[in-house]
Amino acid sequence: MQQVYPDRSSAAADPFESGLERNPANHAPLTPLGLIERAASVYPDHPSVVHGARRYTWAETYARSRRLASALSVRGIGRGDTVAVMAANTPEIFEAHFGVPMTGAVLNTLNTRLDAASLAFCLDHGGAKVLITDREFAGVMGKALEALGRDLLVIDIDDVEAASRGPALGEMDYEAFIATGDPEFAWQPPADEWNAISLNYTSGTTGNPKGVVYHHRGAYLLALGNVIAWDMAHHPVYLWTLPMFHCNGWCFPWTMAAVAGTSICFRQVTAKGMYDAIADHKVTHFCGAPIVLNMVINAPPEERRAFDHSVRVMTAAAPPPASTLERMQREGFKVTHVYGLTESYGPAVVCSWHDAWNGLPIEEQAALKSRQGVRYHVLEGLTVMDPETMTPVPADGETLGEVMFRGNVVMKGYLKNPAATAEAFAGGWFHSGDLGVIHPDGYIQLKDRSKDIIISGGENISSIEVEDVLYRHPAVLAAAVVAKPDEKWGETPCAFVEIKPGAAVTEQAMMQFCRDHLAGFKCPRTVIFGEVPKTSTGKIQKFKLRDVARAM
Repeated sequence: MQQVYPDRSSAAADPFESGLERNPANHAPLTPLGLIERAASVYPDHPSVVHGARRYTWAETYARSRRLASALSVRGIGRGDTVAVMAANTPEIFEAHFGVPMTGAVLNTLNTRLDAASLAFCLDHGGAKVLITDREFAGVMGKALEALGRDLLVIDIDDVEAASRGPALGEMDYEAFIATGDPEFAWQPPADEWNAISLNYTSGTTGNPKGVVYHHRGAYLLALGNVIAWDMAHHPVYLWTLPMFHCNGWCFPWTMAAVAGTSICFRQVTAKGMYDAIADHKVTHFCGAPIVLNMVINAPPEERRAFDHSVRVMTAAAPPPASTLERMQREGFKVTHVYGLTESYGPAVVCSWHDAWNGLPIEEQAALKSRQGVRYHVLEGLTVMDPETMTPVPADGETLGEVMFRGNVVMKGYLKNPAATAEAFAGGWFHSGDLGVIHPDGYIQLKDRSKDIIISGGENISSIEVEDVLYRHPAVLAAAVVAKPDEKWGETPCAFVEIKPGAAVTEQAMMQFCRDHLAGFKCPRTVIFGEVPKTSTGKIQKFKLRDVARAM
């Protein structure tokens, strides 16, 4: 879709423009903040957040968010300021998604798996003036603040069991802080919907992470886009298995306000905790990377609970193996596959399902569902192009190109990094760095990150294709394939395999399994068994595996 920007100079000659101007009665900036005001007004007594023994209604969550905004405003926080939050999935970080931008400030949710040096960089680069930090992370945050070397307002979240509670780092705890705020705080929507609402740092594998800036318009649209793409009815019960720090929880804090749903929060994601929540709270929806799906389908009998309702699952990150999707479907979970990046507010592509596919064998359904799909309703452009010529690849399901995005749910840019921003937006499209194909039906499918393609003897090998075969082996829990330097071939596939508890398989047997399902040149020449390193969002850390492969 070619974007055309109108020439406003001739507006006076247009009868549909002359005298018909924007005014407060017919135009308002788009912002997700209005969604919580509506939820509290229409469904004040409906449960909003459940966390252990804590229970809040939408009226209470709205009041607590306004208290937070008021307390921050009294401390001088407003437009152009940054408020950082280091927290597990608890009510405090949920409230911050509303309370912080109500002041005009920008919310920066921090990755709880980062080291002190990386956290100090984020605080410094983002210009944080306030840090709201959970005492569970006091150890690493204390070191980060020491490395930062400057003063800022620190507020502690004290909602943590004694065994995990570190020392207080701030002047007061969160509950005492918001108690100083006004529950009737008269917040205002942004003067311009282009204003920044949040700052998210990419989990870069080399160098410092980049600060991705979201605006109110994009957050509003993606929040509603989630509702449409997932066909969500009012009052879903949503389990927070996805970290709220990751792309603002794929914008689901704002989505939950739109549909007046109930958020079930817990600190640590375990199979038992998930099954308990599904059975006890009648959870209807949850999101997660393929590692979360693996956790569900591989849970031992003693960790499972029976439930008699449908549970919808949205999964992203690395393309889930067809075998994983097949098992989820057989066990009663309805999986929707989405795709996106930090730079696209989370999911912006969905594998929209066709009723005609329901009659296909379940294996074929899983293969179709493992494709990334088509653009969200709120994304204006999605294509696969040759990044050099900026021409679309043919829709043959074979020709590789770079996946590119365009529209309102693409970031404003990278904070304080004009060079990286210009490179990302070259040619008027956002360059994802992901390689994929377009099928004849218009659905895209990822084949690899550009840096993950293995070139062996001049042949391109998709690590995703090899991983998909490895996941079919009944003993495999997790798998990743990277390039290993080779004197003859340049590089060859090296497989890292994590085996299910109690299972056993030899390297020779695993390599033979691959030969039975792949062309010979695509098969791993080396198989290494052990735990596969992952990020907090379930993404396998291939950069660590590449280091191991290069050192062999």
